[in-house]
Amino acid sequence: MLILPSLRPDQLAIAQHPAKIKTLAMGRRWGKTILGGVLAVNTLARHGKVGWCAPTYKNTRPLWRWVQATCGGEPAIRLSRSERTLETSRGGLLAIYSGDNADAIRGESFHLMIVDEAAMLPEEAITDVIMPTLADFDGDLIVIGTPKGKNWFYHWYQRGLSGDAPYMSWRAPTRDNPIPNIRRAAELARERRTERSYRQEWEAAFIDDGGEVFRNVRACATVEAVPFGQPGHQYIIGVDPAKQTDYFVAQVMDVGTHEHVHQDRSNHVEYTLQAARLKALSDRFNGAICIIETNGNEAFIELAIQQGIPVQRFTTTNATKYAIIEKLTVALERMEIAILNDAILIGELEAFSGEKLPSGTMRYGAPSGMHDDTVMALAFAWQGIAAGQLEWTFA
Repeated sequence: MLILPSLRPDQLAIAQHPAKIKTLAMGRRWGKTILGGVLAVNTLARHGKVGWCAPTYKNTRPLWRWVQATCGGEPAIRLSRSERTLETSRGGLLAIYSGDNADAIRGESFHLMIVDEAAMLPEEAITDVIMPTLADFDGDLIVIGTPKGKNWFYHWYQRGLSGDAPYMSWRAPTRDNPIPNIRRAAELARERRTERSYRQEWEAAFIDDGGEVFRNVRACATVEAVPFGQPGHQYIIGVDPAKQTDYFVAQVMDVGTHEHVHQDRSNHVEYTLQAARLKALSDRFNGAICIIETNGNEAFIELAIQQGIPVQRFTTTNATKYAIIEKLTVALERMEIAILNDAILIGELEAFSGEKLPSGTMRYGAPSGMHDDTVMALAFAWQGIAAGQLEWTFA
């Protein structure tokens, strides 16, 4: 006999509701893995067939770890780690799939199908591939996820709220989890994330998904450029070197006032001249430290070091780009930073967009045909200030 963890009253109310199609908009760490896991394993314990689908193989790990811990020692259950399946002696099945290979679900039949992080999957994967697997047993469908704008997941959620049988919907923000550590994490996230990001990821709110990233850009664009640093002020320069058709951009920020005070932007300039210009800029701003993107720029960095420029390398990956863009987004949203009143910078900031990937991370960049060099150089400079990393070991 399986001994399953008990559900909280709010989880139990969802589990016991008779709706055939349940849409659950949930904040991070609300407890969806436990809820879905208990429903899945209860069906398995009655020798029913359950499918669980998430957008990617990586997204399926939390449930798989949970079912292994819950069921792994049961003698009546055969567990296959390679196939990620559990089978009972009387034909019960729990099978885990990833949405990037949704066709593997075709031909199966289930009493219950649970789709995790559903908003990241196309609606056709649900209607054309997953729902037909429930026809044989008149099975139930549960779609769970954090909202992603107002896509199909939002419309299904609205159908459940309107009483459109057989749909039913619930919204569960993170704060509803009674565990103190999780509530504390939600409060910390409120301080560190943008309002848009916090509302969507932690409050499970459906918000318009225009893809825009930065807010209050024009309200923060109050600074006029200066050619030299002020005595006694410390400056930091974010540098995005030119690559092929890109622009060389150096953004100068005042560490103490959080003002963006100078922008140097040019293209079709050789590395040697770029390095010489950067040296002159650093000297004019009191020997400012330069944070330089490393990706493909080692030759430029070596030239900069030879010029005597104080250099700090920054390696851009999807994860580090996400982190520095989030910091710049928060600074602009809270108006903790003042930027140059520059048409090119304002245009690139307002055009800069974000796309949520199936892994759950964000991919940021300029729209096709546009540049984001001024944005990235500004983000490098703000990263140096926000991180408080002003005691550098020069490369």
